[in-house]
Amino acid sequence: MILWEQFDKNEIYIVIMLVIAYGALFLLPKKLPRKIALLFLLWGFTNATLFDFTIGGGLLDFYRVNDSNQYEWFDLLTYLLFATFGYFFVYFYERFQIHKKTFLFYVLGWTMVGLIMEKLSGWMGVTHYQNGYQLPYSVAVFLVVQTTTGLYYQFIKRAERLSS
Repeated sequence: MILWEQFDKNEIYIVIMLVIAYGALFLLPKKLPRKIALLFLLWGFTNATLFDFTIGGGLLDFYRVNDSNQYEWFDLLTYLLFATFGYFFVYFYERFQIHKKTFLFYVLGWTMVGLIMEKLSGWMGVTHYQNGYQLPYSVAVFLVVQTTTGLYYQFIKRAERLSS
């Protein structure tokens, strides 16, 4: 793993986004128990890593992250940035009191947020598509990740209620 190939706008963008995302995480009123917050930070990190090691690299190799196809330390920081998306998905799920009738709209809204952030990441040189991959393909990824995140959170809430 290399530190970085060249320190330029994509690394600066990642650092700025990390400061904004984790700043918001620590400054927003606490809505989630600490163990749930940590669980969904880990969930977001794991999803980012899973998809990067499957469709982003390996056999499919549909995109590269940052400056090279080699893993850089800034790739790890990118995964830490994605961790906050898992947290914020659940945070706003609670904040907006999402339920069965609003869940689909919530997931679609987060899909739009994901597409906007992915487009911005492309402009900033974080994501580089290759082998025919295009931004609209990410819709399926976002729908799967966000739906499973919501279902997993419901499972956790139900299990927590039953154990109380």
